[in-house]
Amino acid sequence: MTPSATSEEIKPARRPPKSEPAGDARPAGGGPSDGAGVRRLTAVDVRILEGVAVGTSTVRLAASLYLSRQGIEYRIGLMMRHFQAANRPALISRAHSLGVLSVGAWPPRVLPEFLES
Repeated sequence: MTPSATSEEIKPARRPPKSEPAGDARPAGGGPSDGAGVRRLTAVDVRILEGVAVGTSTVRLAASLYLSRQGIEYRIGLMMRHFQAANRPALISRAHSLGVLSVGAWPPRVLPEFLES
C-alpha cells in the first residue's frame, strides 16, 4: 500500500495569469478606438475584408483573388480570431468600430493606415 497524501502535500496547480494576445483588437474600455491595437492587414486580407463587408460570396472572392474557397475561408477565420468576432457580420462590425473600415462611403474601404507596406 502507498501512504495517503496529507492535505499539506496536495496543493492546487497554479495557473499563469491570463495575458492578452499580441495585437489585441479590443479597444480599451470597451468603446470605440482609434485602432491603435489592430495589426496591419496584408493586401489580400484587405481585399477579403472589403469583399465580406459588401456581401461578396466566398466563391466569388476566391475567383477574383485567384485563391481557393478554402483559402478564403481560412483567411476570414484568421481575421475573425484576430478581431475576436464570432461570425462575418461581427467581423465587419468590429472592423467598423475599431476604425479599420471607412465610414460614410459605399463600398466600405480599409483605411490606408491599416494596410501593411
